[in-house]
Amino acid sequence: MANEPIIQAEGLTKRFVVKKKTVEAVTDLTFEVDRGDLVAFLGPNGAGKSTSLRMLTTLIPPTAGTAHVVGFDILKRPADVRARIGYVGQLTSGSFAQRARDELLSQGAFYGMSRSAAAKRAEELIESLDLAGFASRSVQQLSGGQKRRLDVALGLMHAPPLLFLDEPSTGLDPQSRANLWQHILDLRAQHGTTVFLTTHYLEEADRYAERVMVMDKGRVIADDTAAALKANLAGDLLTFGLASPDDADRAVAVVQGLTDREVRRDGAASVALTAPEGDELLPAAVRALDAAGIRVVRATGVPPTLDDVFLALTGRTLREAGEGEPNEEEQTAPENAEQDAGAAASKRDASVKTGAER
Repeated sequence: MANEPIIQAEGLTKRFVVKKKTVEAVTDLTFEVDRGDLVAFLGPNGAGKSTSLRMLTTLIPPTAGTAHVVGFDILKRPADVRARIGYVGQLTSGSFAQRARDELLSQGAFYGMSRSAAAKRAEELIESLDLAGFASRSVQQLSGGQKRRLDVALGLMHAPPLLFLDEPSTGLDPQSRANLWQHILDLRAQHGTTVFLTTHYLEEADRYAERVMVMDKGRVIADDTAAALKANLAGDLLTFGLASPDDADRAVAVVQGLTDREVRRDGAASVALTAPEGDELLPAAVRALDAAGIRVVRATGVPPTLDDVFLALTGRTLREAGEGEPNEEEQTAPENAEQDAGAAASKRDASVKTGAER
């Protein structure tokens, strides 16, 4: 059991009816996540990321396919799944009139924790997430960054082995985003929590995730480490500035002899190419050009980004892909509204029972 993946999804598909038109928000989602990993779902708004998380957390049922989360079938054992996961959605979880500390205690009660156990756990989270300075304030008095830290604390109240974070840093200023991420990483290091998150922030996925799953139009189109995706699908952008247009004409052939990637003119007196072996190719090309009597006045190598990966896969940047696409939160007319309403009701019932069931 210890070596079994903590998430196993098989063919998860979700269709919604939006303005009398059936939209397939997620198509044939199949993947596994090992215990202890930090995995990022990267993609533009409307790609299907949030819908995928809702299915995995049993908030909505899939139209087709299934998944096992923390060892339980999301369709057959949804209460067991919910008892063992934490979920932080895009909206603020706390009740605005409640004090932050009271929200944590209420969350503990929902999961069947005793008063003393809930109070102890709440104080641990208040300390580890730097909530002490505003734990006695009402939620409506908190800043955006403070609310998101409280949201994370609520998701961790019952010490779940798996934490789902849906766009955890959206709307935060850079300092608040950095602070939130440091808390997430510290908690993961201390408790070995598996973290599965969605984001459209390229730098977050690149810097923090051990594995990046790129999603577009409801499908996973790439799945690997950020470094491997950038090396295999994008590569470094190398540019060589030459002394004259004639030198640039000659340089194309010289550099092309060193690589199978296309070398192209880039302006009047420069050539460029995108290559995964940029660190090796850049100095080799400079030496070859010098040996051919071609004077290089400038040579630059720019590492790729995950946006370059998305561009290579789709022909669009992440920003372009997100423009004009519907936000997943607005897709509120599911294919089977009664089934989804039943799932939401069962979640409310299970939140009170799960502690006793465990």
